[in-house]
Amino acid sequence: MTTKELICVNCPMGCRVKVEMEGQTILSVSGYTCPRGKEYAEQECVRPMRILTSTVRILNGEHRVLPVITNADIPLDLMTEAMDVIRGITVEAPVEADQVLVHDLLHTGADVIASRSMRRAGH
Repeated sequence: MTTKELICVNCPMGCRVKVEMEGQTILSVSGYTCPRGKEYAEQECVRPMRILTSTVRILNGEHRVLPVITNADIPLDLMTEAMDVIRGITVEAPVEADQVLVHDLLHTGADVIASRSMRRAGH
């Protein structure tokens, strides 16, 4: 049996959550004060999820790169593969904030979206 100790990041309480596991099976969760703490700890121990932020190349934009973000968490173990996809993206200005650049990234259900608008250079 393994015991993992986590600090929940879902709210300002910062609960110290203990998860007891046997392999990939969760036996017990303790130390949380709200249901979000329990859900966070379970997810973090079985398959951690994260929002991915990065930049992509943009042609004819005011800047050379455009900040992007996933609109939902993706599995942490897919980050390297997701970054390979993002490194291959080049967009053309203008781009609007929240514009979808990659739909359903790696079949995760999350889209890669522009996190800001960018006009064409000189406009």
